Amino acid sequence: MKIAMIGHKRIPSREGGVEVVVEELSTRLVKDGYEVDVYNRKGKNVQDKNADKENRKLKKYKGVRIITIPTINKKGIDALLYSILATIRALFGRYDVIHFHAEGSCAMLWLPHLFGIKTFATIHGLDWQRSKWGGLATKYIKFGEKIAAKYADEIIVLSKSVEKYFKETYNRNTNFIPNGVNKPILREPKIIKEKYGIDKDNYILFLARIVPEKGLHYLIEAYKQINTDKKLVIAGGASHTNDYLKKIKEMVKDNSNIIMTGFVQGQELDELYSNCYLYCLPSDIEGMPLSLLEAMSYGCECLTSNIEENIQVLGKYGETFEKSNIDDLRKKLQKYVDNKDKRVNAENISNYILKTYNWDKITHNIEKLYMKG
Repeated sequence: MKIAMIGHKRIPSREGGVEVVVEELSTRLVKDGYEVDVYNRKGKNVQDKNADKENRKLKKYKGVRIITIPTINKKGIDALLYSILATIRALFGRYDVIHFHAEGSCAMLWLPHLFGIKTFATIHGLDWQRSKWGGLATKYIKFGEKIAAKYADEIIVLSKSVEKYFKETYNRNTNFIPNGVNKPILREPKIIKEKYGIDKDNYILFLARIVPEKGLHYLIEAYKQINTDKKLVIAGGASHTNDYLKKIKEMVKDNSNIIMTGFVQGQELDELYSNCYLYCLPSDIEGMPLSLLEAMSYGCECLTSNIEENIQVLGKYGETFEKSNIDDLRKKLQKYVDNKDKRVNAENISNYILKTYNWDKITHNIEKLYMKG
């Protein structure tokens, strides 16, 4: 079976959750004997500046064929042009399945459907809700959602709330298949000790894209109000949200206990997860929070907002605060830093998440959908 993947920015890349999903899924499909073409979007990696040089001429990655689609470097327009050109190019690829990722790219799903090609859509979240979009971009994303609901042979959703949304809004049945996570490498604090002066259990970690819906501004305000000698480490880059990044930098500039690392990956990423006292994700909106899955795979204690997508992942192995409520977040943070004993055993957290969100099982479930009919 020959499969095309459309809708991400680039692989290999940690620019966002969609990129991680496409990479994990496509490389596993190749191992299982599928032929997979991944349609990368040409352009700058807004988080990892070094990735552009490495990936510009990449034609193959772990058996996956890379096809790079040209576009223009303009927010919103680049994704729209990419989805049009990638879909037209894919019509000539003799694919058994064209798998679209994210709602915006699904706006072109009708075209291969018209030609009788089997189409899949993975809805990574209700992207039109995200504050970085507006006007025409929001309407285009919502249009993509409607096209997926009407024409996709199968729709995959990552959360029960989105499954319910599609049923109530479009009377469309979907397939709930969440994201997965890999077994991590636990590391001693070496790089982070040298670069930032932080050690095991002496910092609270926020690790995600710096965008408004992740709620970082709530965390900073709450952190400033608690009594602790633990630092706050903010790891991640902006994603077409430079104004918000400026706001965050302004909020932290006079506090030496708040450290901004920028985009991280590799050993430094492992060390940050491995040694944090608490991982905090205060998001207002999530599709399927990959950073939370990762944090739990390392055995991190986790405090998140009480949105359904976070609660679904946490199970009984974490704690929540009321979404957008800085005072409730402050109280929960203070409780954690005052409590010297770990509330949940790290090994139990890790075992639970690795068993529940296993990439190999997830890939197998998607393969079964590909073969359906």
